[in-house]
Amino acid sequence: MKIASSDRRLSRRLCFKTPLRVRIWKSTAPEQRAESLNLSQDGIFFATDSLIREGETVEILLKMPEEITDEPTTEWRCTGHVVRIERVDSSRGKIGVGVQFDCYEVSRAKIEPKV
Repeated sequence: MKIASSDRRLSRRLCFKTPLRVRIWKSTAPEQRAESLNLSQDGIFFATDSLIREGETVEILLKMPEEITDEPTTEWRCTGHVVRIERVDSSRGKIGVGVQFDCYEVSRAKIEPKV
């Protein structure tokens, strides 16, 4: 597969719809629910009607699918910055938000010691 020189992605991005929760970092605005349009280990693109601006830091909670990580589905808490905003559904007032993850925390199941 040939990759365009303008495509700077470092990891495989899949058109994958998964529910998520997003909130603007250090904001009093309530958390919003959304759904991803595409997803990778390094970032996410989702549609929302929230007022999010390019450059803002956001926190996203989602279940990262096995298709992305090659490991069982786990809950991820990601912090990242908005790198792209574009209209995706103007009839419903939705904008597409591209976020590059800066860091993330993966929830791990507690391992019980063997007796």
